[in-house]
Amino acid sequence: MSPVSAIPVSRRARTVPKQLWIPLPKPTCYCDLSGKMAAANREESYRRSMRWGRLAAVAAMLFLLAGSIPRADELVGVVRHAYASQGIPYSWGGGHGTRPGPSKGTCRGYTGSVRPCPARRTVGLDCSGFTRWMYRLAFGDDVLGRGNTDDHVRRMRKVRTPRPGDLVFYGTRAKTHHVGVYIGAGKMINAFATGTTTRIDDIDAVDDLLGFYHYPA
Repeated sequence: MSPVSAIPVSRRARTVPKQLWIPLPKPTCYCDLSGKMAAANREESYRRSMRWGRLAAVAAMLFLLAGSIPRADELVGVVRHAYASQGIPYSWGGGHGTRPGPSKGTCRGYTGSVRPCPARRTVGLDCSGFTRWMYRLAFGDDVLGRGNTDDHVRRMRKVRTPRPGDLVFYGTRAKTHHVGVYIGAGKMINAFATGTTTRIDDIDAVDDLLGFYHYPA
């Protein structure tokens, strides 16, 4: 029998060389840290969900209001199309067909200074036919419709501080007679009168300014 085998098992375990013992780290620190990290993660997740919830609520509100507030890009579009549409002949009643856009006019109720009335043979636009078409191009729908200035002003809301793209009306609330696209700096683009083409004018080119109007009312 060898000397080692003669040593009892319990004593053999205690004779393992000292260099083979590997100290193990205490696990308590890791358990505590993981608990704190889990709590922090839960708190951050809650904050994130609250932020997304608020953003979703705001987005839903903006979506619901989109039909009642003119977007800036739509008003910019009105101005852009108005600039691009200068030079179209004025035609009394022009632009009031089933679809917006230049069309032959009518001599019914004609009050222009050019005689005889040229509207029946002139493809063009009158003042409200022009603004109707500009809003159709910018908004993607015939939002003002086939009516005259009286019909259009009732679909809009008066504002004290206009933005380019709003409409400027003339006359009285009960009876309007002219309208143009406000482009800022006291200017408008409009179909002014028979014998002219769509052009830029000062807003005081017509005496009885009623005011500036947003779409929709």
